Amino acid sequence: MEVRSRLNGLASVPRSVWILGCVSLFMDVSSEIVHSLLPMFMMVGLGASAATIGLIEGIAEATAPIVKVFSGALSDHLGIRKWLAVAGYALGALSKPLFAIAPTIDVVVSARIIDRVGKGIRGAPRDALVADVTPVHLRGAAFGLRQSLDSIGAFLGPLLAVVIMSLWADNFRLAFWLAVIPGLLAVALLAFGIREPSREPGARRMNPVSLDNLRNLGSSYWWVVVIGAGFALARFSEAFLVLRAMGSGVPVALVPLLLVAMNIVYALSAYPFGKLADTMNPVKLLIAGLVVLIASDVVLAHGAHWSVVLLGVALWGLHMGMTQGLLATMVSHTAPAQLRGTAFGFFNLFSGTVTLASSVIAGELWDKLGAAATFHAGAAFSLATIALLLSGKAPHGRP
Repeated sequence: MEVRSRLNGLASVPRSVWILGCVSLFMDVSSEIVHSLLPMFMMVGLGASAATIGLIEGIAEATAPIVKVFSGALSDHLGIRKWLAVAGYALGALSKPLFAIAPTIDVVVSARIIDRVGKGIRGAPRDALVADVTPVHLRGAAFGLRQSLDSIGAFLGPLLAVVIMSLWADNFRLAFWLAVIPGLLAVALLAFGIREPSREPGARRMNPVSLDNLRNLGSSYWWVVVIGAGFALARFSEAFLVLRAMGSGVPVALVPLLLVAMNIVYALSAYPFGKLADTMNPVKLLIAGLVVLIASDVVLAHGAHWSVVLLGVALWGLHMGMTQGLLATMVSHTAPAQLRGTAFGFFNLFSGTVTLASSVIAGELWDKLGAAATFHAGAAFSLATIALLLSGKAPHGRP
């Protein structure tokens, strides 16, 4: 009965959400082939330090949210979400060859920023489109499903990276070239597979980022933004998971397997926890997710053997599955329908800006005090975020 109920729940999710999830799957295969190898490529191939890698990753991850503000607002203003998302996915796919030809760190930085600009262009319109096509009582399930499909791509990407590196003698550049293919498939599927809902008759264009409209987002929405920033501070770039795996005795070609394990856990947990958020107070789930993140940080801080690192990375993936779709659901529930693109944009702007700071802090701690200090800091920030959630001011996240 439980399996039948779950299948019925999946069947009730709109077709467009499934397609958007498959688009995310293909693009994540493309991106994760690159991202699972890039920290090692920068350190081993180009001589970058952990602090440099942290700065690059922080800048890259902050770029996308800044762009999301403008793309989300533009999608609200024009009433067009699909083609903005297509443009973002196309830019992401076309950035991959730059990694393959990069002779210096400067070119890697440029490619990383272009890739994240593409993510920024597509992110807020895509998330707003998910909310637009999904009934309110199914949004947790819809965001969880999209996140699960996204995560399937996130573990297939590192798995393919392992295969490529094993068959072609640690050829980073060939792996980056091959990453272009699934990226282009994502663009084609979105362009030809989805019809955007019609704009409501009589709807007028407006400036979504006007002061009045920002006020109209409401205090519940802005509290979700604060919560998201707390999570971003506690969870720095996954590049540091790759660096931790490098020090666990695993051969370079097999390091991406740890990210495969993380994303398998992520994919399996995102939909069930997203559906659970439709029926219970999501704040409790957020706190539980932070407790799991603390456990991951403690394990990664105190164990260097590959089996211990694997456990820590799996706990990290469980935390992601419990919280990422849930935060998106809370944004969709607390923001007015006509301002959803703008709402997702500002949410990601604040989260991305904090991610830049947390990744820089993580890199500096790694170089000066060692890996354990980085993960201890992550646990401390997680405790601070739990205190924020327990303050009693957080909204339930459901209308």
